[in-house]
Amino acid sequence: MSIDVEYAIKKDVRNNPVVRSVDPEQKREFARGVFLAAAVVGMLLFWASQQYLLIDHGYKVQTLLGEQAVQERLNRRLRLELDALRAPALVERRAMEELGMVYPAVEHTVVIERVNASTAPRAIVASAR
Repeated sequence: MSIDVEYAIKKDVRNNPVVRSVDPEQKREFARGVFLAAAVVGMLLFWASQQYLLIDHGYKVQTLLGEQAVQERLNRRLRLELDALRAPALVERRAMEELGMVYPAVEHTVVIERVNASTAPRAIVASAR
């Protein structure tokens, strides 16, 4: 027994595009979510920039402290050199050797003594011997 049954299924396909109406509540919620995400990203970027500046300033401070130590050592060395160059014995020796200076003779010296202003006339402050 053979039954030949044909099935005829007819599909109704419409090629019209589906148009949905705009939901204002969903639009508001989406805008709120975008704004919130942008605010969070903005705060994270601000925090990251502050951290970067903090670290950068730390490096600059360390560099400046190193330069300050170098300059303090140089200052200390130059002060010692200045004190050594101001030593009377060194000044006298360099004046004699490099500039050809000599000690003055006794006849080339004049000793000036200070006189009390109460006993001397106003015009005379010192007298020569």
